[in-house]
Amino acid sequence: MSTARTTDPVALLQNLIRIDTTNPPGDEGACAAYVADLLGGDEEIDVRVIAAAPGRPNVIARFRGRGEAPPLLLHAHSDVVPVTGQDWLHPPFEGRIVDGEVWGRGAIDMKGGLAMMLSALLSMRERGERPAGDVLLAVVADEENGSAVGARHLVERHAELFDGVRYAIGEEAGADIELDGVRFHPVVVAEKRACWLRATLRGPGGHGSRMMPPDTPMIRLARLLGALTGARLPRHTVPAADRMLAELSQHLPGPTGEAVHRLRTDGPHDRPPADLPVEQALYLDSVLRHTVNPTVVRASDKINMVPESVSVDMDGRILPGAFTAADFEAEVRSLAGPGIEFELLLEGSRIDPGGIAEPEFGGFYDTLVGILRKADPDAVPLPMITPASTDNRLFAQLGIRCYGWLPMRLPAGSRHRGMLHQANERVPVDALHFGTECLSALLRDYR
Repeated sequence: MSTARTTDPVALLQNLIRIDTTNPPGDEGACAAYVADLLGGDEEIDVRVIAAAPGRPNVIARFRGRGEAPPLLLHAHSDVVPVTGQDWLHPPFEGRIVDGEVWGRGAIDMKGGLAMMLSALLSMRERGERPAGDVLLAVVADEENGSAVGARHLVERHAELFDGVRYAIGEEAGADIELDGVRFHPVVVAEKRACWLRATLRGPGGHGSRMMPPDTPMIRLARLLGALTGARLPRHTVPAADRMLAELSQHLPGPTGEAVHRLRTDGPHDRPPADLPVEQALYLDSVLRHTVNPTVVRASDKINMVPESVSVDMDGRILPGAFTAADFEAEVRSLAGPGIEFELLLEGSRIDPGGIAEPEFGGFYDTLVGILRKADPDAVPLPMITPASTDNRLFAQLGIRCYGWLPMRLPAGSRHRGMLHQANERVPVDALHFGTECLSALLRDYR
């Protein structure tokens, strides 16, 4: 890895990819040191390193602004998910440039975004310019594994660092719509939150050599998986999703636009319109209802033993708003049937009104949209709700309005935004420069 200082987002991303921050275990120390070194040595930048656990530091840098706007938070996580079991065409931690694209784990999620943020800030410093207001750059650990020693620690133990911050920019979490060749730029204004459940089924077991009665946990497991896999829970239209569908239908031609409009106005038990591609129909359907997916099954580790209990872990996601874990569990129970024990494993924070649960479409949002329209007049900025969750959910607890906004100009039909957590993750060089220019415009002009 080159240790030379650079403002080029491509070189920055290559250097960041070459620092393996796979989580678990995380070990974000070398990445934090690299970022702190890039930002240090300037009296106009206050750099702090805060660690909640050994080898898991967070970097908070404050760039002094012109005093024309309130402080702005840019946040990015330095950890990445594992590559175990994935078949990569190019090594995932070398940051190679192949056919105009930077390959490597984190290129999309989210070292590419961090590289753009760093490039915009460092280029501004190099030109002797200041942002409109103070800018806080938070490079945090542990986002891929719950954020306990990252954003959660900062919000709970160091909230004073973010005094006065009104708005924040973070990742998009794979928000990705591609329909009829129209290029959309996502502006994530809300996100779902995790609600992980464990279902336990009990019943007669015995020796694997004998016929079993019809109520063993394994038989009941088959029924449960059949009921929940691909299940559509009841529909709930929230304001963010409704505006997303309304604007999406306006900018899509003919049958596709009509199909999206029907999604906005259909009944709670209607099927997704057949005129939409399956992948996009599933995405849109996921922001109109809570979702549940069985992901982990635990039973006996003895091949000749029929178990007396089986457990199923389920990844649930709850729509933003006033919905509770109890509301969600009741919907799952209605599909699962009686006689099943449920345990709540994890519930993401429900943000009170004033946070990310109630999106704000005002001056700052209009600034984001205006920058995108000027930079890419042929594309459509689109307010979106993402089925995933990010550190936005934590910073929003401080009363900060949070947006997922990492602009990339991508070719029509590109699936780069959907490559997070996948093999062969990569990002076009041109997209990095485009995003850096958009972020630079935001730093100069936001209010």
